[in-house]
Amino acid sequence: MFNNLKSRYEKGWVRVDQLQRYVKLKIITAEEFRLICNMEYEA
Repeated sequence: MFNNLKSRYEKGWVRVDQLQRYVKLKIITAEEFRLICNMEYEA
């Protein structure tokens, strides 16, 4: 899922707020969130 979301984020198909939701749902980790969008996750 990480690679899929990273690719979609880079293409502009996924927003930061959507990635934050994936962290809340425990689909990706906060560290993976940081690697995808280069921002720290804030709960």
